[in-house]
Amino acid sequence: MSAVRTIAIVPARNESAAIGAVVDGIRAFDPSFDVVVVDDGSSDGTAEAAARHGAAVVSLPFNLGIGGAVQTGFQYALARGYDRAVRLDGDGQHDPGEIAKLLVPLERDEADIVTGSRFAFESGEAGHRPALARRVGIAFFAKLVSLLTRQRVTDTTSGFQALNHHGIELFARDYPNDYPEVEATVLVHKHRLRLMEVPVRMRDREHGQSSITFVRSIYYMLKVTLALLVAMCRKYALPEDAKART
Repeated sequence: MSAVRTIAIVPARNESAAIGAVVDGIRAFDPSFDVVVVDDGSSDGTAEAAARHGAAVVSLPFNLGIGGAVQTGFQYALARGYDRAVRLDGDGQHDPGEIAKLLVPLERDEADIVTGSRFAFESGEAGHRPALARRVGIAFFAKLVSLLTRQRVTDTTSGFQALNHHGIELFARDYPNDYPEVEATVLVHKHRLRLMEVPVRMRDREHGQSSITFVRSIYYMLKVTLALLVAMCRKYALPEDAKART
């Protein structure tokens, strides 16, 4: 039986100070993993740093945003026939040592997409505590998405995931653009793929600064809420699904 081919997808923009350690951490967890860093129009040498540490690099000609960078990574994985993918952010907040927790449900065929949640710990255990602006948005969307999908989710903004080939194919075909993780959860529901959360430890950002302020959080909440409601009302999640039925 051939070995399961796994790729780690790391979207990054201006993360030259952190990206080398991220790639090294993935290699330390499992040397058999291939690693691709999707450089989203960086101006600080992120691509060069990733390449020095042994990652394959896809350099976008300009900044597409996190959704475009992530989808590019999944298209790369689909085109090269990978069986599984893990996604980690390039800022070092996702601990590669926690990848094992994400892979267990895939190996047991219990899920198609597994998300690492900062908040899925049992009562009494303390998970990661983001800044107030993020906590407000995360709590709001956890409630809203749980209501829309009729499945309890706790961390709709987490970009720490593991996916089987069904998940890779879906996100290669379609992935939302701005602040995409929340909308992607609904996309998974519409396509009837199995989504599971597992508790993971996340680190504090060591380099750079988050762009999410309180004012941006309010704008984000309004914008994405509207997008979610529109997505739930669409009969088909992708245009080609409608064509296939005609």
